[in-house]
Amino acid sequence: MKQIFSFILPVTVLIVVPLYIERNISLNHSATFLIGIILIFTGLLVMAVTILSFIRIGKGTLAPWNPTQNLVTSGMYRFVRNPMIMGVLAVLIGESICIISLKILLWALVFFIINNIFFVTYEEPNLKKKFGDHYLQYKRNVPRWIPRLKPFQPDIEL
Repeated sequence: MKQIFSFILPVTVLIVVPLYIERNISLNHSATFLIGIILIFTGLLVMAVTILSFIRIGKGTLAPWNPTQNLVTSGMYRFVRNPMIMGVLAVLIGESICIISLKILLWALVFFIINNIFFVTYEEPNLKKKFGDHYLQYKRNVPRWIPRLKPFQPDIEL
């Protein structure tokens, strides 16, 4: 049941806020529409895979009221520390392209800035407390935003 409630966050970010800030929705019928759709579906796929990783491997959800119990460093997390947020950003950018909305594009930028501040000031220090040396090794080797080319292989078992 807690997993269902964790979808409140992505639905709010991807649907509620964009509908609130952009009231003039008309679909762009040019070639860029296809680019937008590809970004949306790619982002949704990334989100689905990473949310399932949180549930299956992390034994929790993305929601703060049901955090993961295990550090997730496999799958997409072997390349970048925040693939879920990258998926969200891909969806928001895809939405902005599909309906030619500068407001949604600006919302994507604001969302990114808010998350970056949150990760630096709250999430990363708490992950350090919760997972100790395992998280520190992971953090040293896996970038926050720019994916590494080769998957992370821990020196110590995480």
